Amino acid sequence: MMKTLTVFTPTYNRAYCLGQCYESLVKQTNQDFIWLIIDDGSVDNTAEVVKNWIDEDKIAIKYHYQANQGMHGAHNTAYDLIHTELNVCIDSDDFMPPDAVDNILLFWTTSEKNAKIAGLIGLDAYKDGKIIGREFPNHLLSATLEDLYHIHKIHGDKKIVYRTEVVKQHSRYPIFEDERFVPLGTLYLLIDKDYSLLCLNKVLCIVEYMADGSSRNIIKQYKRHPKGFRYARIVNMKKSRFFKVRLKNAIHYVSHSLFLKDWRMLSKSPKPLMTLLVFPLGLLLYLYVNYKARETSPIAKKE
Repeated sequence: MMKTLTVFTPTYNRAYCLGQCYESLVKQTNQDFIWLIIDDGSVDNTAEVVKNWIDEDKIAIKYHYQANQGMHGAHNTAYDLIHTELNVCIDSDDFMPPDAVDNILLFWTTSEKNAKIAGLIGLDAYKDGKIIGREFPNHLLSATLEDLYHIHKIHGDKKIVYRTEVVKQHSRYPIFEDERFVPLGTLYLLIDKDYSLLCLNKVLCIVEYMADGSSRNIIKQYKRHPKGFRYARIVNMKKSRFFKVRLKNAIHYVSHSLFLKDWRMLSKSPKPLMTLLVFPLGLLLYLYVNYKARETSPIAKKE
């Protein structure tokens, strides 16, 4: 019988913490889901650990191994493999409360929706139960991600459950041969242009920010992956309907272009005049990131 929801988890050398996610899925009060694990080139014992779980046959699990491409590449593969109506990403260091799947499916099947609804958005929380950011106002039934952040001021990580049909309509994240990072929000912004999300004030994910996670290494990521970041800036400059977002991304666009030593940045920019005007700020940002990256490097710490 076809499941309704795919919970997909990109993972890279996370066998040591993946069990927390597995145990949370075993405890779900609604088992109408499949767990899709995208192993993005792990060299630890992830494959062996997952095989043991598959053999236990407590939940439906699909395992896919690929050469390392980065988080966005794992998302690309997941979207190619998913065939359920809905999908949600739960990172390898996060897990779901026992009623999360039940809350997702109950809310989805009982809510009024139309063809312009891309899915639903719920809450993230810390292990102590504290909600990350703000809850949704009770009167707010649906909204785009941009409106949530910039009009309703609903900040903090949230958990998005997308209709698979909607995700498959959009292009995959670009893969840059010498980089391993593209901000995931670029796809969300593209979906935002034509669709809204239903707002659900339920915790769908318990978040733990690991020391080796991308959230805690953003400065290093910024310098190491300028092509991926610049792609995201271009998408935001083109697609965001908020001037302050376009302006901020123009500044970052300059910084990434300097890391790439791309002196044709103006001709390549979707907003050349804006890019020219913010060039001094982009230069300052470039110098700041260079300084912070050196400050946090292992060599700098030893000195």
